[in-house]
Amino acid sequence: MSQALPETIPTALFAERADAVAAAARELSALGWTPATSSNFSMRVDADHAAITISGRDKGRLGRDDIMLVDMQGKAVGTDARPSAETELHTQVYRRWPQMNAVLHTHSRTQSVASRLFAKAGMVRLQGWELQKAITGYTTHESVLEIPVFPNTQHMPELVARVDAWLDAGKPLHAYLIDGHGIYTWGRDMAETRRHLEALEFLLGCELDLRRLSA
Repeated sequence: MSQALPETIPTALFAERADAVAAAARELSALGWTPATSSNFSMRVDADHAAITISGRDKGRLGRDDIMLVDMQGKAVGTDARPSAETELHTQVYRRWPQMNAVLHTHSRTQSVASRLFAKAGMVRLQGWELQKAITGYTTHESVLEIPVFPNTQHMPELVARVDAWLDAGKPLHAYLIDGHGIYTWGRDMAETRRHLEALEFLLGCELDLRRLSA
């Protein structure tokens, strides 16, 4: 892939971000969380740009050339490659939170089933789980962690508006599910974002087990 970078972005910086995104994608694919080329991953490059996975690529085989640059409106920069259809959900995170530098979106079986099961309630309400403390800002199992479930749509501005409405209502947001789809989460760096994703995968699995065992 030919990627022409703006003069303000050093080649080494883009390469570092692209390699980190590709490595995370391969690792998450190995867990079975990115079936059939699904999922998308990104990292902030600077205040105006992010590195994101190119649409339709096998996430288990990603390399640097499978990552492209977009601006904060989700438009391709310096390449004819097509970014993920959900790029606007990534850039929304970067616009709303300047301190956030990575976004991960996966489609694990657990995430997908939980998104359907809790869609009617509109959220998953997590309380009493020790692993809630893996989410930045949560220091006790006694806290309440709400993960909203937004309706699925192919019209990204509609999803962006739903996320904005949640935030504009003053509600905390560390991740969200999309009905019949998967999960989005983010963090200040890739390690924090991976921690959030892995913790939420575990917590959603626990909630599903409780439902099954208490039926």
